[in-house]
Amino acid sequence: MQITFWGVRGSIPSPGPKTVRYGGNTTCISLETDDGQFIILDAGTGIFALSQKLLKRLPLNCSIFLTHTHWDHIQGLPFFVPFFIPNNKIHIFGALDPVSGKSIEDVLSGQMDYCYFPVGQNELVAEITYTTLKEKQIIELGKTKITSILMNHPGLNFGYKIECGGRIIFFTGDNEPLYNIYSPEDDVYQINENLIAEKKAMLADFICGADVLIADSTYTEAEYSLKKGWGHGTFDSSIAMAKDAGAKRLFFTHHEPLRTDDDLDAIQSRIIEQHGEGDTLFTIAFEGLEVLL
Repeated sequence: MQITFWGVRGSIPSPGPKTVRYGGNTTCISLETDDGQFIILDAGTGIFALSQKLLKRLPLNCSIFLTHTHWDHIQGLPFFVPFFIPNNKIHIFGALDPVSGKSIEDVLSGQMDYCYFPVGQNELVAEITYTTLKEKQIIELGKTKITSILMNHPGLNFGYKIECGGRIIFFTGDNEPLYNIYSPEDDVYQINENLIAEKKAMLADFICGADVLIADSTYTEAEYSLKKGWGHGTFDSSIAMAKDAGAKRLFFTHHEPLRTDDDLDAIQSRIIEQHGEGDTLFTIAFEGLEVLL
Protein backbone atom coordinates (compact mmCIF):
# COMPACT_ATOMS: atom_id res chain seq x y z
CA MET A 1 0.00 0.00 0.00
CA GLN A 2 1.25 3.49 -0.81
CA ILE A 3 0.27 6.69 0.98
CA THR A 4 1.03 10.08 -0.59
CA PHE A 5 0.51 13.47 1.06
CA TRP A 6 -0.68 16.17 -1.37
CA GLY A 7 -1.73 18.80 1.18
CA VAL A 8 -0.82 19.06 4.86
CA ARG A 9 -1.87 22.59 5.82
CA GLY A 10 -4.89 23.45 7.93
CA SER A 11 -7.57 26.14 7.72
CA ILE A 12 -6.31 28.12 4.70
CA PRO A 13 -3.69 27.60 1.97
CA SER A 14 -0.37 29.15 2.95
CA PRO A 15 1.91 29.50 -0.08
CA GLY A 16 5.14 31.45 0.08
CA PRO A 17 8.88 31.22 0.64
CA LYS A 18 8.52 30.14 4.29
CA THR A 19 6.37 27.07 3.54
CA VAL A 20 8.17 25.66 0.49
CA ARG A 21 9.55 22.49 2.09
CA TYR A 22 6.47 21.32 3.98
CA GLY A 23 3.96 22.85 1.58
CA GLY A 24 1.08 25.30 1.76
CA ASN A 25 -1.82 23.30 0.31
CA THR A 26 -4.71 22.15 2.47
CA THR A 27 -5.54 18.56 3.31
CA CYS A 28 -5.45 15.83 0.68
CA ILE A 29 -4.01 12.32 1.01
CA SER A 30 -4.09 9.49 -1.52
CA LEU A 31 -3.85 5.75 -0.89
CA GLU A 32 -3.22 3.07 -3.47
CA THR A 33 -3.99 -0.31 -1.97
CA ASP A 34 -2.50 -3.70 -2.68
CA ASP A 35 -5.68 -4.74 -4.52
CA GLY A 36 -5.62 -1.71 -6.84
CA GLN A 37 -8.09 0.60 -5.11
CA PHE A 38 -7.34 4.32 -5.41
CA ILE A 39 -8.66 6.22 -2.39
CA ILE A 40 -8.48 9.95 -1.72
CA LEU A 41 -8.90 11.33 1.80
CA ASP A 42 -10.24 14.89 1.73
CA ALA A 43 -10.22 17.36 -1.13
CA GLY A 44 -8.36 20.45 0.01
CA THR A 45 -6.26 22.43 -2.44
CA GLY A 46 -3.72 19.60 -2.57
CA ILE A 47 -6.13 17.59 -4.72
CA PHE A 48 -5.36 19.81 -7.73
CA ALA A 49 -1.75 18.59 -7.97
CA LEU A 50 -2.98 15.03 -7.48
CA SER A 51 -5.46 15.43 -10.33
CA GLN A 52 -2.63 16.37 -12.72
CA LYS A 53 -0.86 13.10 -11.91
CA LEU A 54 -4.06 11.11 -12.40
CA LEU A 55 -4.37 12.30 -16.01
CA LYS A 56 -1.73 9.70 -16.85
CA ARG A 57 -3.95 6.82 -15.74
CA LEU A 58 -7.26 7.46 -17.49
CA PRO A 59 -9.95 6.22 -17.42
CA LEU A 60 -9.93 6.73 -13.68
CA ASN A 61 -11.87 4.77 -11.08
CA CYS A 62 -11.43 6.23 -7.61
CA SER A 63 -13.16 6.89 -4.29
CA ILE A 64 -13.05 10.17 -2.35
CA PHE A 65 -13.75 10.03 1.39
CA LEU A 66 -14.42 13.43 2.97
CA THR A 67 -13.91 13.75 6.71
CA HIS A 68 -16.16 16.83 6.74
CA THR A 69 -17.12 19.73 4.49
CA HIS A 70 -15.35 22.72 6.03
CA TRP A 71 -13.77 24.82 3.29
CA ASP A 72 -10.17 23.72 3.75
CA HIS A 73 -11.17 20.08 3.19
CA ILE A 74 -13.29 20.54 0.05
CA GLN A 75 -12.07 23.73 -1.63
CA GLY A 76 -9.99 21.85 -4.20
CA LEU A 77 -12.86 19.61 -5.28
CA PRO A 78 -14.22 21.84 -8.10
CA PHE A 79 -10.69 21.79 -9.58
CA PHE A 80 -10.43 18.00 -9.63
CA VAL A 81 -9.75 17.63 -13.36
CA PRO A 82 -11.07 14.04 -13.75
CA PHE A 83 -14.59 15.42 -13.12
CA PHE A 84 -14.42 17.08 -16.54
CA ILE A 85 -13.38 13.98 -18.53
CA PRO A 86 -15.85 11.34 -19.78
CA ASN A 87 -15.57 7.67 -18.74
CA ASN A 88 -14.05 8.43 -15.35
CA LYS A 89 -15.86 6.88 -12.38
CA ILE A 90 -15.65 8.76 -9.08
CA HIS A 91 -17.50 7.80 -5.91
CA ILE A 92 -17.71 10.42 -3.15
CA PHE A 93 -18.38 9.44 0.46
CA GLY A 94 -19.11 11.75 3.39
CA ALA A 95 -21.43 12.61 6.27
CA LEU A 96 -24.69 14.48 6.17
CA ASP A 97 -24.81 18.05 7.43
CA PRO A 98 -26.21 17.79 10.98
CA VAL A 99 -27.70 21.29 10.91
CA SER A 100 -29.57 21.27 7.59
CA GLY A 101 -29.88 17.51 7.22
CA LYS A 102 -28.50 17.76 3.68
CA SER A 103 -26.83 14.75 2.09
CA ILE A 104 -23.20 14.90 1.04
CA GLU A 105 -24.34 15.35 -2.57
CA ASP A 106 -26.52 18.34 -1.70
CA VAL A 107 -23.79 19.99 0.35
CA LEU A 108 -21.22 19.66 -2.44
CA SER A 109 -23.63 20.79 -5.16
CA GLY A 110 -24.07 24.05 -3.23
CA GLN A 111 -20.32 24.62 -3.46
CA MET A 112 -20.63 24.65 -7.25
CA ASP A 113 -23.55 27.06 -7.51
CA TYR A 114 -22.82 29.75 -10.11
CA CYS A 115 -22.36 32.38 -7.41
CA TYR A 116 -19.29 30.43 -6.23
CA PHE A 117 -18.02 28.60 -9.33
CA PRO A 118 -18.51 28.98 -13.12
CA VAL A 119 -19.29 25.30 -13.78
CA GLY A 120 -22.30 23.68 -12.12
CA GLN A 121 -22.33 20.18 -10.70
CA ASN A 122 -24.77 19.01 -13.40
CA GLU A 123 -22.24 20.00 -16.08
CA LEU A 124 -19.58 17.55 -14.94
CA VAL A 125 -19.19 14.73 -17.47
CA ALA A 126 -17.54 12.00 -15.37
CA GLU A 127 -19.74 9.36 -13.75
CA ILE A 128 -20.04 10.64 -10.18
CA THR A 129 -21.92 8.84 -7.41
CA TYR A 130 -22.44 9.82 -3.78
CA THR A 131 -22.90 7.93 -0.52
CA THR A 132 -23.93 9.67 2.70
CA LEU A 133 -22.29 7.71 5.51
CA LYS A 134 -23.33 6.86 9.05
CA GLU A 135 -20.90 6.28 11.91
CA LYS A 136 -19.28 2.83 11.98
CA GLN A 137 -20.59 2.14 8.48
CA ILE A 138 -18.25 -0.21 6.62
CA ILE A 139 -17.51 0.33 2.94
CA GLU A 140 -15.85 -2.54 1.10
CA LEU A 141 -13.90 -1.77 -2.08
CA GLY A 142 -12.44 -5.01 -3.38
CA LYS A 143 -10.40 -6.40 -0.51
CA THR A 144 -10.13 -2.98 1.15
CA LYS A 145 -12.39 -2.05 4.07
CA ILE A 146 -13.04 1.56 5.16
CA THR A 147 -14.85 2.28 8.42
CA SER A 148 -15.92 5.69 9.74
CA ILE A 149 -15.95 6.89 13.34
CA LEU A 150 -17.15 10.20 14.77
CA MET A 151 -14.37 12.51 15.97
CA ASN A 152 -14.53 15.75 17.99
CA HIS A 153 -14.84 18.80 15.73
CA PRO A 154 -17.54 21.47 15.22
CA GLY A 155 -20.11 20.11 12.81
CA LEU A 156 -19.69 16.44 11.99
CA ASN A 157 -16.25 14.99 11.26
CA PHE A 158 -15.47 11.36 10.50
CA GLY A 159 -12.15 9.68 11.06
CA TYR A 160 -11.49 6.82 8.64
CA LYS A 161 -9.86 3.44 9.25
CA ILE A 162 -8.58 1.78 6.08
CA GLU A 163 -7.72 -1.92 6.22
CA CYS A 164 -6.11 -3.93 3.44
CA GLY A 165 -3.69 -6.84 3.31
CA GLY A 166 -3.32 -6.95 7.07
CA ARG A 167 -2.35 -3.25 7.25
CA ILE A 168 -4.30 -0.55 9.11
CA ILE A 169 -4.24 3.19 8.41
CA PHE A 170 -6.24 5.69 10.44
CA PHE A 171 -6.82 9.34 9.56
CA THR A 172 -8.43 11.59 12.17
CA GLY A 173 -9.53 14.41 9.90
CA ASP A 174 -9.93 17.41 12.23
CA ASN A 175 -10.04 16.36 15.86
CA GLU A 176 -9.72 17.93 19.28
CA PRO A 177 -9.08 15.76 22.36
CA LEU A 178 -12.16 15.59 24.55
CA TYR A 179 -12.08 17.66 27.73
CA ASN A 180 -14.44 18.23 30.63
CA ILE A 181 -16.28 21.55 30.41
CA TYR A 182 -17.40 21.28 34.06
CA SER A 183 -15.51 22.05 37.26
CA PRO A 184 -14.71 19.25 39.73
CA GLU A 185 -17.23 20.68 42.21
CA ASP A 186 -20.10 20.34 39.69
CA ASP A 187 -22.43 17.37 40.11
CA VAL A 188 -22.01 16.23 36.50
CA TYR A 189 -18.23 16.52 36.46
CA GLN A 190 -17.55 12.85 37.20
CA ILE A 191 -20.24 11.70 34.78
CA ASN A 192 -18.48 13.61 32.04
CA GLU A 193 -15.10 12.25 33.11
CA ASN A 194 -16.46 8.72 32.75
CA LEU A 195 -17.93 9.46 29.31
CA ILE A 196 -14.64 10.96 28.12
CA ALA A 197 -12.72 7.91 29.37
CA GLU A 198 -15.14 5.59 27.57
CA LYS A 199 -14.83 7.49 24.29
CA LYS A 200 -11.04 7.56 24.57
CA ALA A 201 -10.91 3.81 25.21
CA MET A 202 -13.32 3.13 22.33
CA LEU A 203 -11.16 5.14 19.91
CA ALA A 204 -7.96 3.41 21.09
CA ASP A 205 -9.63 0.05 20.58
CA PHE A 206 -10.93 1.09 17.13
CA ILE A 207 -7.44 1.95 15.85
CA CYS A 208 -5.51 -0.56 17.98
CA GLY A 209 -2.26 -1.62 16.37
CA ALA A 210 -2.52 0.80 13.44
CA ASP A 211 0.48 0.69 11.14
CA VAL A 212 -0.03 4.39 10.35
CA LEU A 213 -1.86 7.10 12.28
CA ILE A 214 -2.32 10.45 10.50
CA ALA A 215 -3.47 13.00 13.05
CA ASP A 216 -4.59 16.62 13.29
CA SER A 217 -1.71 18.32 15.13
CA THR A 218 -2.49 21.96 14.50
CA TYR A 219 -1.26 23.48 17.75
CA THR A 220 1.50 23.38 20.32
CA GLU A 221 0.32 23.07 23.90
CA ALA A 222 0.94 26.80 24.49
CA GLU A 223 -1.15 27.74 21.44
CA TYR A 224 -3.93 25.35 22.38
CA SER A 225 -4.55 27.08 25.70
CA LEU A 226 -5.80 30.11 23.73
CA LYS A 227 -7.77 28.11 21.14
CA LYS A 228 -9.53 25.47 23.19
CA GLY A 229 -12.83 24.49 21.64
CA TRP A 230 -11.78 25.33 18.07
CA GLY A 231 -11.76 21.63 17.17
CA HIS A 232 -8.08 20.84 16.64
CA GLY A 233 -5.43 18.73 18.29
CA THR A 234 -1.85 19.27 19.38
CA PHE A 235 1.38 17.43 18.77
CA ASP A 236 1.18 16.08 22.32
CA SER A 237 -2.43 14.92 21.99
CA SER A 238 -1.55 13.09 18.77
CA ILE A 239 1.39 11.38 20.47
CA ALA A 240 -0.89 10.31 23.33
CA MET A 241 -3.43 8.91 20.84
CA ALA A 242 -0.69 6.98 19.04
CA LYS A 243 0.64 5.50 22.28
CA ASP A 244 -2.83 4.56 23.55
CA ALA A 245 -3.51 2.71 20.29
CA GLY A 246 -0.07 1.20 19.91
CA ALA A 247 0.35 2.83 16.49
CA LYS A 248 3.64 2.06 14.76
CA ARG A 249 4.00 5.34 12.85
CA LEU A 250 2.48 8.75 13.52
CA PHE A 251 2.31 11.51 10.93
CA PHE A 252 1.49 15.01 12.19
CA THR A 253 -0.62 17.03 9.76
CA HIS A 254 -3.05 19.98 9.40
CA HIS A 255 -0.25 22.43 10.18
CA GLU A 256 -1.22 25.84 11.54
CA PRO A 257 -1.17 28.23 8.54
CA LEU A 258 1.38 30.60 10.12
CA ARG A 259 3.77 27.75 10.91
CA THR A 260 6.96 28.12 8.84
CA ASP A 261 9.26 25.36 7.61
CA ASP A 262 11.81 26.35 10.26
CA ASP A 263 9.12 26.23 12.95
CA LEU A 264 8.17 22.69 11.94
CA ASP A 265 11.83 21.63 11.88
CA ALA A 266 12.21 22.92 15.44
CA ILE A 267 9.10 21.08 16.58
CA GLN A 268 10.33 17.83 15.00
CA SER A 269 13.65 18.17 16.85
CA ARG A 270 11.88 18.90 20.13
CA ILE A 271 9.60 15.87 19.76
CA ILE A 272 12.54 13.54 19.13
CA GLU A 273 14.41 15.02 22.09
CA GLN A 274 11.42 14.65 24.44
CA HIS A 275 10.05 11.31 23.29
CA GLY A 276 13.01 9.61 21.65
CA GLU A 277 12.71 6.89 19.04
CA GLY A 278 10.50 4.48 20.96
CA ASP A 279 7.83 2.09 19.73
CA THR A 280 6.22 4.80 17.58
CA LEU A 281 8.06 6.66 14.83
CA PHE A 282 7.04 10.34 14.66
CA THR A 283 7.13 12.32 11.40
CA ILE A 284 5.85 15.77 10.44
CA ALA A 285 4.06 15.28 7.11
CA PHE A 286 5.03 17.33 4.07
CA GLU A 287 3.72 17.62 0.53
CA GLY A 288 5.07 14.89 -1.72
CA LEU A 289 5.85 12.52 1.16
CA GLU A 290 5.33 8.91 0.06
CA VAL A 291 4.98 6.06 2.54
CA LEU A 292 5.13 2.41 1.43
CA LEU A 293 3.62 -0.29 3.61
